[in-house]
Amino acid sequence: MQALPYWRLSGYYFFYFAFIGAFSPYFGLYLQSLSFSAWDIGLLMSQMQLMRLFAPYLWGALADRMGQRVGIVRLAGVVSLIGFASFFVVRSFEAMLLAMALLAFFWSAALPLVETLTFDHLREQPARYSRIRLWGSIGFIVAVMGTGALLDQLPLSALLWVIAATLAGIMIYALAVPEAPSHGATGAQVPVGEILRQRRVKALFAACLAMSAAHGAFYVFYSIHLADHHYSKFAVGCLWSLGVLAEIVVFFFMVGLLRRFGLRTILLASFAAAIARFLVIGWGVESVPLIVIAQLLHGLTFGAYHATAIAAVNRWFPGRCQARGQALYSSLSFGAGGLLGSLLSGWSWDAWGAGPTYTMSSAFALFGLLFVAVGVKSGDLDDPGGSHPAPIAGFAHGSGGKE
Repeated sequence: MQALPYWRLSGYYFFYFAFIGAFSPYFGLYLQSLSFSAWDIGLLMSQMQLMRLFAPYLWGALADRMGQRVGIVRLAGVVSLIGFASFFVVRSFEAMLLAMALLAFFWSAALPLVETLTFDHLREQPARYSRIRLWGSIGFIVAVMGTGALLDQLPLSALLWVIAATLAGIMIYALAVPEAPSHGATGAQVPVGEILRQRRVKALFAACLAMSAAHGAFYVFYSIHLADHHYSKFAVGCLWSLGVLAEIVVFFFMVGLLRRFGLRTILLASFAAAIARFLVIGWGVESVPLIVIAQLLHGLTFGAYHATAIAAVNRWFPGRCQARGQALYSSLSFGAGGLLGSLLSGWSWDAWGAGPTYTMSSAFALFGLLFVAVGVKSGDLDDPGGSHPAPIAGFAHGSGGKE
C-alpha cells in the first residue's frame, strides 16, 4: 500500500486556507484604500464567486475524464500566483477585474480535486482526514491573526506580499502532492443529470445557494464594517479567527451531535443560527459581546452546515460522479450564491447601509431554512448504517467559508 503523504497534503491545506485568511478579511480594505466604491469592491471580490460558478465543474469534469487531477492542481497553483502578481503593478479597475478573474478561475479549480485526492490516499484510514484538514484551520488562523497584527504596523500595500507568499506556498505543495489511485465505484454509474433531478438534491442545492448568498455581505464587507466602527485590524483578525475556532469545536463534536440529533436537524439549526447571526452583525456592531457571540455562531452557519451539505453530496453523487458532485456543490453554492450575495451587498451597502444589508442576508438564510424544511426529509440525509462517518467528522473547513 502506498505510504500516506501526510505532510505534503497537510502543507497544501495549510497554505490554501492561509491564502483565504490573508485575502478574505483584508483585501476589501486594501481596495477601499485605493478609493474604490463599495460597488466596485463588491464587483471585484465577486469574481471569486463568479468563476466558481462554472470553473470547478469544468475542471472536475476534465479530471474525471482524463484522470489528471494532480496536473490540474499544479497548473492552478502556478497560474494563480502569476495572476495575483499583476496586482503589484495594476491600479485601474478594469485591469484589476481581469487579474481577479484570472486568479479566481484557476484558484477555484484546486480544492474539489485535492479533496478527492486526499480521500483516495486515505482509503484504508479515512478517520485520519480530520488530522490533515485541521492544518487548513491552523493556516487560516495563523494568516488572519498574523496579517491583522502586521497591518496595524505597516501600510495596507504590505498585504500584497503576504498573499503572494501564501500562493507561493500553495504552488510549492501542489508540485509535491502525489497522485493517488482512484477508488471510485466500478459498477454502473448513475448519470449526473438523473441525480440532479431528485427532489432532495434540488432542495439542498437551492438551500446552499441561499446560505452562500446570506454570507455575501459578511465576506465582502465584514472587515470594512468593523473598521468603520473603530475595531483595530488585529481585533478584526481575532474575530475572524474566533469563527474558525468555533468551526473546529463543532468539528470535534460533530459525530456525537449527528448521532443525537441527525443531519437534517443540524442543518435546520444552522440556517436558524444564520438568521440571528446576520441581524446581530448588522445592528449590534457597537457591542463587542454581541459581535463575539455572532462570530461563535459561525461554527453552525458554516462549520456544521458545510459538514452536513458536503456529506450529503458525497452520498448522493457516487463513484465517478463524485468530483463533479463536489464541483457542482461549490459552483451552485459558493459560486452562484456567493456571486448573488456579493453583488447585492455591494449595491445595498451604498444605497441602504450596513443594517439593511445584513437584514437582507438574514432573509436569504430564512429562504434556505424553508428549502430544507420542505424539500429535504430525514431519510434523505441520515445514514442508518453509519457507513459514512469520515466525511462528516472530517470537515473542519478552516476557511471562514470561502472555500
